[in-house]
Amino acid sequence: MERIEKLLLQNKAWVEQRNQADPNFFHRLSNIQTPQFLWIGCSDSRVPANEITGTDPGEMFVHRNIANMVIHTDMSLLSVLDYAVNVLHVAHVIVCGHYGCGGIKAAMSDKQFGLIDNWIRHIKDVYRLHRDELDSIENIQQRENRLIELNVIEQVNDLTKTSIIQNAWTSRESPFVHGWVYDIRNGLIKDLQVTVRDNNKPLDNRKYRSNSNLKT
Repeated sequence: MERIEKLLLQNKAWVEQRNQADPNFFHRLSNIQTPQFLWIGCSDSRVPANEITGTDPGEMFVHRNIANMVIHTDMSLLSVLDYAVNVLHVAHVIVCGHYGCGGIKAAMSDKQFGLIDNWIRHIKDVYRLHRDELDSIENIQQRENRLIELNVIEQVNDLTKTSIIQNAWTSRESPFVHGWVYDIRNGLIKDLQVTVRDNNKPLDNRKYRSNSNLKT
């Protein structure tokens, strides 16, 4: 209970700090929500979207799940995506993975973990799609890092195939869809250079693969 009380005290301290810096902050925040970004990230506690991007509350709409997956039967993800794109009209959708991802590690093993096995099955499918490249990487850490990158790329690809994104591109040529990876070792975000904004610029995994840095 002491830990819970600490959270409540920290909340009050944060409110005080915010009010001192900007007395109208919460008034503005309560009356309007106009984020320009939708963040689809991992649930990992070490990857807080607002903090690592230096954005304030109200600037980023966020959905998080294990290993930042875009699964076409995930109604939670699709509902967030639909609201962000069609109601909030975000200009950018960012899929952000991170090095050291536990979901990726689990998917690379042959162990059973319980209910989550059904979720990471989708990550195993990404491995299967890129097996030749991944199996050619002898260093296990480098192979894991590369799977993390490829997983983000595949989620970007899957995202662009949703009817929500397809229809938005048809009606208003927006949003941009980006693929990033966050490095928990140094706090920096790596842009995988796979940004897509319409069907005339399809994602080219081969181009990225030929330029990839496996020593990351």
